[in-house]
Amino acid sequence: MNYYTLSIIGSPLGEFSYHSSESIPIGSKVSLIFNNREKSGAVLSTSSKPEFKTSQILKITDEIYSLKQMHLAKFISKYYVCSLGDAYSLMMPYNGEVHADVTLNEITESKIILSHKQEEASLFLQKHKVSLLFGDTGSGKTEIYMKQFEQMIEEGKRSIFLMPEISLTPQMSLRLEEHFGDSVVMWHSKLTPKQKKIALAKIHSGEAKIIAGPRSCLFLPIKDLGLIVVDEEHDDSYKSSSRPRYNARDIAIYMGKLYDVNVVLGSATPSLTSYVKFPFIRLKGGYFSTNRKFVYEKSVEELSPMIMSALEQTHRAKEQSIVFLPTRANFKYLICGDCGHTYECVFCSVGLSIHQKSRAMKCHYCNFTQAIPQVCCECKSPNLTSSRLGTAEAVKNISEAMPSANVEQFDRDVITTASKLKKALKRFNDRESDILVGTQMLSKGHDYHGVTLAVVMGMDNLLRMGDYRAREKALSALIQVAGRSGRAKDALVLVQSFNEPFFNAYIENYEGFLEEEKEYRKELYPPYKKLCRILFAHTNGAKAQEAMREMESKLQSISEIEVVGAGKCSIERVANKYRFEILLRSDKATALINAVNTTKVKLAEIDMDPIDFG
Repeated sequence: MNYYTLSIIGSPLGEFSYHSSESIPIGSKVSLIFNNREKSGAVLSTSSKPEFKTSQILKITDEIYSLKQMHLAKFISKYYVCSLGDAYSLMMPYNGEVHADVTLNEITESKIILSHKQEEASLFLQKHKVSLLFGDTGSGKTEIYMKQFEQMIEEGKRSIFLMPEISLTPQMSLRLEEHFGDSVVMWHSKLTPKQKKIALAKIHSGEAKIIAGPRSCLFLPIKDLGLIVVDEEHDDSYKSSSRPRYNARDIAIYMGKLYDVNVVLGSATPSLTSYVKFPFIRLKGGYFSTNRKFVYEKSVEELSPMIMSALEQTHRAKEQSIVFLPTRANFKYLICGDCGHTYECVFCSVGLSIHQKSRAMKCHYCNFTQAIPQVCCECKSPNLTSSRLGTAEAVKNISEAMPSANVEQFDRDVITTASKLKKALKRFNDRESDILVGTQMLSKGHDYHGVTLAVVMGMDNLLRMGDYRAREKALSALIQVAGRSGRAKDALVLVQSFNEPFFNAYIENYEGFLEEEKEYRKELYPPYKKLCRILFAHTNGAKAQEAMREMESKLQSISEIEVVGAGKCSIERVANKYRFEILLRSDKATALINAVNTTKVKLAEIDMDPIDFG
């Protein structure tokens, strides 16, 4: 009988021993019974016969995790303080079957012509194991990436092209497919099971030379990897919000070392961490010889006469506009004008958002829904008012004021599939729609040809966030949205903000901002310090608080780390669970990991390198 140590895939528990009469290769994916259910496991090592009774492995599949995948899973488990089973749940194993050789239409002649500056940048990226392409919007970063992919194909190697989830734009896949044809595979969560099967077959067979998509692309079974490109590297959607709470950008950098391949990070507004840690090349300006004029309006978040007038003028000139708002739905809050009662979610400590189309108020955290009340439930007054304008309300108001304009909503409430995204962008680029009103989705790498007016609202809310990166996030969002305008003609960018001096100082000088921000962060925040956030959640608030206090008192005695604070989360309740947190700081990640491992209590959920403080 053979005995093996296994990890149960997707389980938060540790390692287990099982037996089999067959000899099983290390790394094999197997089926087994665990807690009276059939589960999958990864074979970690052989072991001697244990003193206790073991269960039998049911089935050995023809799928296997490579040694490098096993090494990566071990790193994720240690660094992000999660089980190996959680780490393996990210990995897609290799297929044991040997596929027939595929004859590929290799690229014979390069169609990508780089300018002298782009050529310089491309050579710079090839010389460094990890480097940052710090290029303004429209400076031709994509052409440089494509040139690098071309080179990899010539060397018989493959590339991973990471993009933020929402930024999985149809335009990018079109550009890649136009040049590289069938050797491009797009991989993301919106693919149907059949599409996934076809994509995986192309990856296993070696036909796929460029694998493009969001975070999950990193864990596909790709042989002969030669390059990883992380586009829009500053984007928060690279960080997973559920266990394991990994950051795909950081995993890509680790994989660069593990696989001995180059990693290219690209952005017009890079994160301070990448700017400080890696060699960068600056690409200024763009292909567009147009100008952008920034005008600031000191106003709360509303469709002011100034904004409406600018939208009307642009529409009369038969040109297009985009309107950015950080809030979805019609309004964010409903308040009684007489007694001040506010409508909160019954399961979360957040205000409900008003969705007039579905005649409901919804919680954007747990999806709790209730009908919109006609009178106050406390004092029965009909004087109910709304605050914090949302995208749906803005669309409604603009459409009423400008009936001849075709106004479209562009956010997660409306754009729910890749096909809807494709169609909405096509309508806008074909001039069928005149004004796009949307959230962050607007700024994600989409190429709008005819925009001559960009309206940016809600910047002050971003600046006021309780987050050490609030300035970086707000400035980056403004630059990214503004960068979608003025590609064919001069453009006007209308910014609603009381913080004109800050935005104006850095809107054309992001590098200057990063240099100044470095001074603010020293001795306090990343990239100079490491942070770890520990979350405690329970339906019984006293239990969550007790667990937090227990772990906090243990952590206080460890000298290599600093307990920055402990208490209620800023949003105290989500999905009927009360939430508490501890924030730790240290010079070294290892000190935080050791401290957390030695003091961890049952309810503790670990978030290394947190980016969410809400």
